[in-house]
Amino acid sequence: MALPLLPGNSFNRNMRKEKFHKSQHWGFCNNVRMLVSEDKPGIGGELLLGQKIKPKYSVFPKGMGIDMPSWVAFDKQVLSFDAYVEDEVPYKSQENYRIRRYKIYFYLEDDTIEVNEPVLKNSGLPQGLFIRRHRIPLPPPDDDQFYTVCHFNVNTDIVFYGRTFKIYDCDAFTRSFLRKIGVKLNPPGQCPEDPYMKTRRGKLDCMEPLCPYQSFDTLKQFLEYDRKVLRFFCVWDDSCSVFGDRRELILHYFLSDDTVEIKEVLPRNSGRDAMSLFLQRRKLPKYGPPGVFQPGQLTDQTVLNVYGGYSGNRVYGYLLDKYNLGKLDQEFYKDTDLSIGTTINVWGRKVLLCDCDDFTKTYYRTKYGIENFTSIPCKAPPPPTIERKFPPYTGFGSEEDSLRSCIGLMPTPHQRNFKKFMEFDSYGNISNTLRFFAKLITHKCADVERMFVISYFLSDDTISVFEPIERNSGYTGGMFLKRVRVKKPGQEVFESEFLEYIKAEELYVGAKVNVNGYLFLLVNADEYTLNYMERNSDKFPLSNIELALQKLKEEEYKSRELKQVFRAADCMHTTMVDFNTFREIMMNLTVGKLTDQEVITIARHYRVPEDPCPDRNVLLAQAHQQLKKNAFENFERLIATCVYQDREKKKVLPSKDIKRLCKSSRLPLTEDLLGSLLSRFEDSEKQINYESFFCALNWRVNPVPELEVVSYIKERCEDEWLGMPSPIPVKGIYYLNLLKDVFGLEEE
Repeated sequence: MALPLLPGNSFNRNMRKEKFHKSQHWGFCNNVRMLVSEDKPGIGGELLLGQKIKPKYSVFPKGMGIDMPSWVAFDKQVLSFDAYVEDEVPYKSQENYRIRRYKIYFYLEDDTIEVNEPVLKNSGLPQGLFIRRHRIPLPPPDDDQFYTVCHFNVNTDIVFYGRTFKIYDCDAFTRSFLRKIGVKLNPPGQCPEDPYMKTRRGKLDCMEPLCPYQSFDTLKQFLEYDRKVLRFFCVWDDSCSVFGDRRELILHYFLSDDTVEIKEVLPRNSGRDAMSLFLQRRKLPKYGPPGVFQPGQLTDQTVLNVYGGYSGNRVYGYLLDKYNLGKLDQEFYKDTDLSIGTTINVWGRKVLLCDCDDFTKTYYRTKYGIENFTSIPCKAPPPPTIERKFPPYTGFGSEEDSLRSCIGLMPTPHQRNFKKFMEFDSYGNISNTLRFFAKLITHKCADVERMFVISYFLSDDTISVFEPIERNSGYTGGMFLKRVRVKKPGQEVFESEFLEYIKAEELYVGAKVNVNGYLFLLVNADEYTLNYMERNSDKFPLSNIELALQKLKEEEYKSRELKQVFRAADCMHTTMVDFNTFREIMMNLTVGKLTDQEVITIARHYRVPEDPCPDRNVLLAQAHQQLKKNAFENFERLIATCVYQDREKKKVLPSKDIKRLCKSSRLPLTEDLLGSLLSRFEDSEKQINYESFFCALNWRVNPVPELEVVSYIKERCEDEWLGMPSPIPVKGIYYLNLLKDVFGLEEE
């Protein structure tokens, strides 16, 4: 039983100290007399339960010259000492004592100590944390005090709970700190070697592991190069063997385990079975095929003998052949053996590495400093082209149909150029048809005056010839030649080669065309044909204005004469002449150097512009003609729809709304004609009075006079230009602009 708390009695450490042990006195607080407790250490200088003492300031070196508590100044600062303990080992003949090493950590913030024993492999002892972190008391009779930093030094003995630790060294921080607080350090000592570990180390040095198959550390290589694969493009030339050929391969080298995988690239219609792999993933030997080995011949270690003890204490073990006598060595391909241009042995097949991917190039450039990655063409040279010969044309059907029976056993119909057909087929106002006016060149007087229209269809390169019906001419007229491709004259019909047909580039004004034995002279063309030829002047060079003017510049010495001729023809001094006069002057001046197509091209370039905006009555007459032809009379319904849409009752609607209404009602008017009519009826605000517009279109209520047939100006009859009722290309030409651009002549 502990002694009472009397003066002179020592205080029991295990006794609890409550708050009533604090010293108290009477005092005043808020003008009220009350009992006040003081936070003072109890008997023996120890703290009471729940008592807090204002921390004292450390006597150790202060950081930055600022006074602060020790738990703040020395936070996370630890002194480290190296120590060892010499333990006796009784009842064992192999060793009499054992040396155990420890790490002593002294925490400056609260004077706590922690002791750790470093883990030693195969020691057989529990190691790690030896003494947990806390304040350790001094050995008796001073066990009422605790270890401080002043108790530690090098080459000294220190006792923790009866065990003597011999400190023989410390780290650099500990040495520097002890010098700063005035501790004189002893010179460092040495830790003696454990005799048992020394004996065991000697045995291990002269012994091999007792396991016949040692494990090799491949984890590092796997973790570093996992999912990293080198890829090479290869070729195996097997053309020397019977039915052999060049086969393209892809080699994958896995850096994680030095294995190789090969895949074959099969071209289309190669006739070979599609295999997943040409070579399964494995290590590839350099000198293969090496032959067939018995189990156990290819090992990393050679077992010399197997031994054991008596049946009572049998111990199983292995003895390894230290010199590896009779061991078979086999070399495998590594990444250093692979490069572009190298031939490797794939189980007896010579495979040439021709190229690699970008990752492989980066790998060799980074690891081995290789910069030359010139690829080798791995594609086989194309086989010689064998000219395919077909039998001659028999004359039955078309050439294409006869050829289909020579290509396959099952004849199939000829497939025409569908893309060209869709591109140049007629749609809307675009006909994609070139129309020429032609005359028949013949010695028969009755056929001299006959007129023909030759149409060339761009979608399939066919030609049709039509003869206009003329009353009292003696000829029925109509279709002269149905739509068909026309062969060029002078070709052998029954030949293996395809015959040539007339193309669009060969047609122009002034050209002579032989159509199945009939010779035609192209004397004129319609507006669409001339525009198409001028837009595609690269295919029709005679419609190129620059080339035509270049020919005219060659007659520069006749420029004065040409100007005088034009002035004489221009009696009214309007600086323009009609087409017939212009053509006659140009033909006489150039003496046949310019063709009729080039004269028309020049005349169209310098023509007098016509009025692009026809009269309102003319547009209404054209609209009535189309409406009457289609029997369209739903004008009252259109007006009713406009009245419904006219919310403000202004009797006007936007032009775009009326145009949309006409299209939705299927008004049989072309896009251009409808747009021209709407532009004539709209006001400044793009509004249209719908009643007046649809009343004007009502061909029954408000009829307009029908259009008169335009009488075309007939051209003068000449030896090379027979008169035809065809419209002339242009009505008037500004000859002065032509002389200015070509010869630089100004008006006087």
